[in-house]
Amino acid sequence: MASSQFKDFKIPPDMKKAVSNIKNIVITIALVLIAWSGFFQIQPEEIGVITRFGKYTRSSEPGLNFKIPFFERVVKVAVERQQKQEFGFRTVGTNVRSEYTKQGTADESLMLTGDLNLADVEWVVQYRISDPYKYLFMVRHPEGTLRDISESSMRQIVGDRTVNEVLTVGRTEVALAVEELIQGLCDEYSLGIKVEQVVLQDVNPPDPVKGAFNAVNEAQQEKETLINQAKAEYNKVIPHARGQARETIEKAEGYATARVNNAMGEATRFNLLYQEYMKAPEVTKNRIYLETMQRVLPKLGGKIITDQDGSNVLPLLQMQVNSKAANN
Repeated sequence: MASSQFKDFKIPPDMKKAVSNIKNIVITIALVLIAWSGFFQIQPEEIGVITRFGKYTRSSEPGLNFKIPFFERVVKVAVERQQKQEFGFRTVGTNVRSEYTKQGTADESLMLTGDLNLADVEWVVQYRISDPYKYLFMVRHPEGTLRDISESSMRQIVGDRTVNEVLTVGRTEVALAVEELIQGLCDEYSLGIKVEQVVLQDVNPPDPVKGAFNAVNEAQQEKETLINQAKAEYNKVIPHARGQARETIEKAEGYATARVNNAMGEATRFNLLYQEYMKAPEVTKNRIYLETMQRVLPKLGGKIITDQDGSNVLPLLQMQVNSKAANN
């Protein structure tokens, strides 16, 4: 009897319509959610790597993109962002003044140099992801692999150099050599990473020997200072002495040239006078005699001039007096 009552029960038309509306709404919401889950946004500095059931299918450029919901998965890789790994220290705060700690990093920073000394090397590897496919699929742990490569490369390069090179003049060369070696290994292992720069943050001797090492450095710096001072004094004195020597030589050469030219001029003058003398010897003799007497007579005291026989005396006394008065 009860079954016959349920068989005769009929759902009202209004209820059927309400159920149908709810069903349509649920389906619509489900379709909207499914469609919405298929869209995703890629930022300007990122590349989207889309996988289907774990297999790489394609890459998505920055902007709004679509993937098949539930079947495809997107991994966003920051290819334009510069990242870094720190060795020998860790940054614990990046406020106005950055804070660092060396706790737990001694094993990765303490290394042996080529001359069997120890150095505490702190460095930073700055890099970016150049190939998202290789970065995600070619190596299981690319970040850890890069850290291991960086540490082994630094130990290899430092082990080929003396402690003085690592601490002082060779730091730039060490950083460049490590950068080149890390990049070569990253390419060989297909990490998809481009090393931008290797920076030696700080290089110090170990704490137990730091005092003695600083004393040696101070002595070496003092030595270099004294050598530079000596070179400066040398550069100040030697060029001045060379200039004075050159000046003396040039004066001597000028004096020699003047003397030679004067002698040649006197010789030429004598030759010309001799040629004129040969043309008229008597006239030249008389002229030379008169010129000589003209120079000699004024220097004599009282003068008495007679003729050849001594009979006549020329009245030159008054002329001599007048000449002395004119001189006074």
